[in-house]
Amino acid sequence: MKLALKDKYESIIQKSDLVSRDLSWLKFNDRVLDQSKKEHRTIFEKLKFLAITASNLDEFFMIRVGSLYNYLDYDKERVDYSGLREEPFKTKLMSDCQVFHKDQHEHFTNVILPGLDKEGVSLFNISRLTDVEKQTVKDYFKKAIYPMLTPMVYDGYRTFPILMNRLLIFGVVTTSPGERKDMKKLSFVQIPSNIPRFFEIERENSLLLIPIEEVIREHIVSLFRNVEIEGISLFRITRNGDFTLEESEDMDANFLEEVKRKLMERKTGRVVRIEIEEGYSKWMLNSLLERWNLKMDSVFLVKRASMIDFTGMWQIVGNKKFRERLPQVHPPVNPLSYPEEGRADIFETLKEKDILLHHPYNNIDSILDLINKAAEDPDVMAIKMTIYRLAKDSQITKALLKAAENGKHVSVLFEVKARFDEENNIREAKRLQKAGCFVIYGITHLKTHTKLLLIVKKDANEITRFVHLGSGNYNEDTARLYTDIGLLTTNETLANDVSEFFNVITGHSMPSQYTNLITAPRDMRNQLIEYIEEEAENARKGLPSGIFIKVNSLEDSEIIYALYRASQSGVTIKLIVRGICCLRPQREGLSDKIEVISIVGDFLEHSRIYHFHNNGNTRTYAGSADMMVRSFDKRLESLFKVEAPLLEKQLMNILAYNLKDNVNAYVMQEDGTFIAKSPVGDEEEFNVHKEFFHLDPEKVIQVKLVES
Repeated sequence: MKLALKDKYESIIQKSDLVSRDLSWLKFNDRVLDQSKKEHRTIFEKLKFLAITASNLDEFFMIRVGSLYNYLDYDKERVDYSGLREEPFKTKLMSDCQVFHKDQHEHFTNVILPGLDKEGVSLFNISRLTDVEKQTVKDYFKKAIYPMLTPMVYDGYRTFPILMNRLLIFGVVTTSPGERKDMKKLSFVQIPSNIPRFFEIERENSLLLIPIEEVIREHIVSLFRNVEIEGISLFRITRNGDFTLEESEDMDANFLEEVKRKLMERKTGRVVRIEIEEGYSKWMLNSLLERWNLKMDSVFLVKRASMIDFTGMWQIVGNKKFRERLPQVHPPVNPLSYPEEGRADIFETLKEKDILLHHPYNNIDSILDLINKAAEDPDVMAIKMTIYRLAKDSQITKALLKAAENGKHVSVLFEVKARFDEENNIREAKRLQKAGCFVIYGITHLKTHTKLLLIVKKDANEITRFVHLGSGNYNEDTARLYTDIGLLTTNETLANDVSEFFNVITGHSMPSQYTNLITAPRDMRNQLIEYIEEEAENARKGLPSGIFIKVNSLEDSEIIYALYRASQSGVTIKLIVRGICCLRPQREGLSDKIEVISIVGDFLEHSRIYHFHNNGNTRTYAGSADMMVRSFDKRLESLFKVEAPLLEKQLMNILAYNLKDNVNAYVMQEDGTFIAKSPVGDEEEFNVHKEFFHLDPEKVIQVKLVES
């Protein structure tokens, strides 16, 4: 692309009041890659963050770039927030992706590989092995790999084979002896995903890792006998994984079949990216580009000194030999509002007070304890919950199965449209259904993203409802890695709201009004805008005002323009947005009073908190929803109001600590870029991912976000 055209695109982008969602996401992945470059991190941590960027980028191409191709392929109009139409935007997006790809691979070859070598871990080419080691590799190939490989030839007699998404593939160009050189044939050898990424060889003081593609490359000639190999090219494709479920009146068998059909389509969707090793066959690549209707900007070249697919690095990060070389995570502490955790009966405690959980600083045990006791307690009559994602060996599923066995009424809404967890959720939902649970396989047209649990218990002559509302999934594995908020309560107002909401989910009910719950798709956007406008009105009257929000993503234009108007009215607005942020902060006359930071560090920030000063009569909510179109219009979401003074102060303190962080924080600039925050002068480091393990209750109670 000519420089003048690049400048033109950049000028259009910067004139927009909104930042492109997709370009903003790429900046987020930049921040994740920056974690891999931090000097204080061990080489295994750096490798982990590099692997995360690769997983992130795979999903980005499958979903966001896949979505863009849905417009391009079917000639549909799409104007991005940047102001660019489909083709110019794709040009800009691919250019930025190429820059990121180059940065990833330079970091791998210049930092990761030398760092691993110092730790006694070396990625080896077979040519550097001893004769004995070469024989070991050859034996491994013959016994474990050769039987699993299937060369698939494509020529005038055979159809083009289905090449699988995100697998390493060898493209082998061959000719037959005696035939003309232009009579080439193309064969593909896919490396099955269940073969370990590296073959390990132990030496006295080191571990050698032989990439599996090098093992196959060394012996691939054994798959092509009595023909001449003209070229061997290693590549990997990414397919469009973005699909929208069509309307379906049936919510049982037909609905599940529709989901399964769409999952199959994901495996054969249009190709949106090719990663290919240098030295590739130009004839082969041109054939692939023509077949898949791609341009060279969708081809990502990888040098032989690097590797295709950094997601394979999890084999190194997860190796038991290196477990002690990863930093030890601080053990969870008891919740501030439940210091007697583990020593008190959870049912009795919740009758007396609410409990706020902040994961992973507080573990998920209180929730598991509640569900397990409910499954066994003869006085518990019913358990209702929503499930979006579960751990692989889920204790939640086990408890619900036990509850059903014990004759309790169990209702579960299993969201089978949870992206990339569809198959697991269908399998788990069927297990519960067979055990006698009432299972709902999602809601037509909507994803159920809200996180709710309701337990109904009979005590003597009264009924008590125990409720959990959260921002995160009921997943024991991710609860150790994601920062999330959970509220355990017997508050009657919230219990009524949650009971009403379950009636909406499981039946045919339209509630008139919730008291302490804000729900989507019906009310959430309008309610939040109303709160924003009230802050603006207070500011215009000279009253104290302030908006403090922590979310994963901010993309909804109606919310953004409401925040712009509030800024212009004089409201102080501080936003903590981990990932996508389409709002431009600090633009003169538009958003002078808005500051945006992003926290990216050891834990994945996943909690959502909304705080409005309201002239001292504060409103503080937490829950499952980000400020996105999909959250407001296409998902069942909920935000719950936290009124207990100590618990509300805890949420305010989370916001205050995030704003104070100078280790994991990045400050967003008007042009959409981010600058890493660091201690200034004699200022001490303040790392939220450590500080929350050492809360001072007295300081939490005194926290203020707006000075009176």
